[in-house]
Amino acid sequence: MQKSKWMTAAAIGVLIFAGNAFAQEKKVVAVSIPAADHGWTAGVVYHAEQAAAEINEAFDDVEVVVKTSPSATAQVSALEDLAATRDLAALVILPYTSEELTLPVQDVKDGGTFITVVDRGLNDPSIQDLYVAGDNIAVGRNTAKFLVEQMDGKGDVVVLRGIPTVIDDERIEGFQQGLEGTDMKILDIQYANWNADEAFTLMQDYLAKYPHIDAVWANDDDMLLGVLEAIKESGRTEIQYALGGNGMKEIIEKVMAEDAMTPVETPYPPSMIKTAIYMTVANLVGQAPVRGTVKLDAPLITKENAEEFYFPDSPF
Repeated sequence: MQKSKWMTAAAIGVLIFAGNAFAQEKKVVAVSIPAADHGWTAGVVYHAEQAAAEINEAFDDVEVVVKTSPSATAQVSALEDLAATRDLAALVILPYTSEELTLPVQDVKDGGTFITVVDRGLNDPSIQDLYVAGDNIAVGRNTAKFLVEQMDGKGDVVVLRGIPTVIDDERIEGFQQGLEGTDMKILDIQYANWNADEAFTLMQDYLAKYPHIDAVWANDDDMLLGVLEAIKESGRTEIQYALGGNGMKEIIEKVMAEDAMTPVETPYPPSMIKTAIYMTVANLVGQAPVRGTVKLDAPLITKENAEEFYFPDSPF
């Protein structure tokens, strides 16, 4: 998270300098992101709109347009409309899902548009000029390693995953890597679509199906909220840990309070969208080309360092 904030601050400084030095024809940067359908995406929308307002005020020759979409189908339609009605210098996209958005983004790319992909990734990474994301494999692996250490490598775990995307696959891959060579067993693993209500229902199903569960991993904090409510209502007492990921402020508060069931967390800041927008604009205002992959660290958040990751005024 610190890396994300530093990079954003540095990018702002570079762009302000460039804005004063260059007066070019207006360049359109489209930002296509999911609508705020859960806490993390609410944070993404907040930071994207903030970046757009700052850049549009600072530069006469750049226009950042933010479009939110409530589904993959809607996002495809939004991209088609943007490409048909605007001459896009760049596209910054956080795909709703990887599979449905890969070919539409390729079509935009074929028109000569600079492509920045954030977070969820595309099925064909060669399409992107720039990729900005957290280390999703580390999110899963660090969580699993904590459970292994605390439970002496033994126990039964249930897992809730998000939606079919590259980052969800990576989180699951990392978690499974962290359990390798231990006697810990994943009893079940199903999608709950990064949604608290769906996670609540799925956790109720897990509790009814399995008479003994030692730990739960919901690979997103919105789902973790549903999991914790289901456990609370069930009255089950054998579950030692229920962990999530992404750094939601409500979960950070649990870590700071030394909550027995949720004593650790992993960060995945929605502010990465702002970093991605500024890095993309840097390519359009006379700066050196920015290409490749930027990955943010995912260190384990504990009571000792939780204050560094706590932002009470953030929407997430």
